[in-house]
Amino acid sequence: MTKVVLHNGRVIGPGEKVYIIAEIGINHNGSMEITKKLIDWASIAGCDAVKFQKRTPELAVPKDQWDKERKTPWGTMSYIDYKRKIEFGAAEFDEINDYCLQKKIDWFASAWDEEAVDFLERFNPVMYKLASASLTDTVLINKCLDTKRPLMLSTGMSTQHEIEDAVKLTGTHNVMIAHSTSAYPCAPKELNLNMIKTLAAKFDAPIGYSGHETGLAPTVAAVALGATFVERHFTLDRSMWGSDHAASVEPQGMVRLVSDIRDIEQSLGDGVKRVYESELEPRKRLRRVNSDFPTA
Repeated sequence: MTKVVLHNGRVIGPGEKVYIIAEIGINHNGSMEITKKLIDWASIAGCDAVKFQKRTPELAVPKDQWDKERKTPWGTMSYIDYKRKIEFGAAEFDEINDYCLQKKIDWFASAWDEEAVDFLERFNPVMYKLASASLTDTVLINKCLDTKRPLMLSTGMSTQHEIEDAVKLTGTHNVMIAHSTSAYPCAPKELNLNMIKTLAAKFDAPIGYSGHETGLAPTVAAVALGATFVERHFTLDRSMWGSDHAASVEPQGMVRLVSDIRDIEQSLGDGVKRVYESELEPRKRLRRVNSDFPTA
């Protein structure tokens, strides 16, 4: 199975430690104070990376949505003005870059348009993510491929045919594929975690999981099913204002999630049956007969 190697030497793929991503996205609500607290907690929890979203609002927001009114913590405003208000620029991402270096945690972003890719390139990101909404955007895909950086494809709201077309375009070198269902939050019956095995059988690339459920168990199960990387939305408080908070994990939940994933990694083993040293004394004490079964 092909693996992905980040420029910092981290390897993602089967047999490697699961790469755990705390998706800050737009849960910072335009606040650097909230952003730094989230980075702090992601680092404390043991996450490998934090992820953001980067848009050029005038390109990423459809024109027919611009003037729609949105009630926000800053008052009622047009949707385009709201998007402009919460969008981080160069100064904020400079600060994010420096802070993540200080905390020794990777960061990258979903680029929602070509100008966003050009903007992010100055920060030498470890990879790009193509959001589920962009899986059929061939221009944006090619723009990301031109950077020669690893690319994570998210497959929510997509048909099998659309996934296959995207992978035909990207190839599998330096590409990671995340199973996802684009509902916020997502009901367990629509998570369809067995798609992780379906994707692994179909594509020679690291397969992962981007979850939007409210609990932790499905993400842990995704690792048991073979996910080599996982991504969960991350917030300080699920009751905060904003579209993604309800489908996010809070700090103590992230601590638990990372711990459970690391336990699962160790628990899976290699599938070869053996008698462990810790079993020898109980075996001697509890077995009435210690002889081999006859073999034909």
